[in-house]
Amino acid sequence: MNKGRVILDQERFSLTIDRLCQQLIETYDNFEDTCIVGIQPRGVWLSDRIYTRLQHILGHASFLYGKLDITFYRDDFRMRAKPLKASVTDMEFLVDDKNVILVDDVLYSGRTVQAALTALNHYGRARQVKLLVLVDRRFNRHLPIQADYKGITVDALDDAYVKVEWADSNQADRVLLFANKQEAEQG
Repeated sequence: MNKGRVILDQERFSLTIDRLCQQLIETYDNFEDTCIVGIQPRGVWLSDRIYTRLQHILGHASFLYGKLDITFYRDDFRMRAKPLKASVTDMEFLVDDKNVILVDDVLYSGRTVQAALTALNHYGRARQVKLLVLVDRRFNRHLPIQADYKGITVDALDDAYVKVEWADSNQADRVLLFANKQEAEQG
């Protein structure tokens, strides 16, 4: 592979976001006692889309939305070659006795979600936490974590790299599959 293979194009990307929103509406109806929390940085791109689309579909914004930074909760924080840069946490509410929809772009090893769950504990004891991801790399898990809501499932070799591109920073929303991370950074 010299360049990434498109596995989710602009049209299917939009349909996938719509489907995820409809699944959330089926489960949470009016979103009473429910909040959406995007994991910084890349999960926030998806959670922003989900939140905006839900507002449009429902015609109101009566549910809580937050952005959670997990930088200092990662288990590889001290082992990285380059220092991690923290993002902003924007959580102006507690999650006590709430349904939390935790949002990330790609579920790979499960370590990001583990860090997010640890960070989320500082905001109270949630009634339940459900995970929503755009891409589930189901055969690459290191921890027993699974998505409750997923856009697509990608079965690929361990070295393969899934890259989500957003129209805000690129020309189109799409998901690409590369042979490895170095190839994705060059492409």
